[in-house]
Amino acid sequence: MISSKTSFIALIGNPVSHSLSPIMQNAALQYLGLDLIYIAMPCKDEDLELVMNSLKKINCKGLNITIPHKEKVFDLCSEISPIANKLKAINTLKLNSAKEWSATNTDVEGFIYPLKTLNLTKKQSIVLGSGGAARSVIQGLINLNFSTISVVSRNKSSLDELIKNFENQITIEGLLNNDNRTETLIEEADLIVNTTPVGMKTTKHEMNVLPYGDVFWRSLNSKTIVYDLIYNPAPTPLLKFSAKKGCITIDGLKMLVAQGAKSLSFWTNGLEVPFHIMNDALKNYL
Repeated sequence: MISSKTSFIALIGNPVSHSLSPIMQNAALQYLGLDLIYIAMPCKDEDLELVMNSLKKINCKGLNITIPHKEKVFDLCSEISPIANKLKAINTLKLNSAKEWSATNTDVEGFIYPLKTLNLTKKQSIVLGSGGAARSVIQGLINLNFSTISVVSRNKSSLDELIKNFENQITIEGLLNNDNRTETLIEEADLIVNTTPVGMKTTKHEMNVLPYGDVFWRSLNSKTIVYDLIYNPAPTPLLKFSAKKGCITIDGLKMLVAQGAKSLSFWTNGLEVPFHIMNDALKNYL
């Protein structure tokens, strides 16, 4: 029950009306018996600094940051974790003892959560897309000791920049989606991760298309694990197609819950967070 003493955690972004974070976070907060609520708060670019500074003055215990503020928020934080610096993106903040923002990024831990039980050391992987999500995925694959990463994208400039950021850490190459070599890479891949929005329910893309088109996937076979960061619809067109090929498939819901659980643990100074409660809340909602 909300009382006069209830504190809050907020999601800051624009837009935020589509977010599932309030569903899973409030389920966890209620389960843990904490006098906290989680709300989504739309915030325009030009208002970010004012909003962030104002939230320091009231009963705000933490923040999630989403598009388009994950990079812009850097200048408003006094402490930034090594992983957030490495990814050049922040998604979680809390007020420190000096009432200033301490920041981190939980996306990498969220991404690797469903892969931890699989033996993927020295394996080959393909990442589709070269946006911000791809950066977290590549760092996760490095943490899991993959041997090679091939990144496929339509956008040469963002692809080149992404490869440059990681080329000193792992064997990594960038290819445009129409490169003939992709057919062999897909045939040999142990893991393929889709970070593009193609197949997402809320995008302008057609619902039944695959990233980069059907021909791109013709060499996919059952030895490959296919991981789609999209969680709505469930399953996505890509995961439906991959399951018919006999592949192990993973959707983005586990990543969403795992990164959210890591954020909640950060806000509560290491409290053990009920993953199953958060996961069930989202499954029931969807």
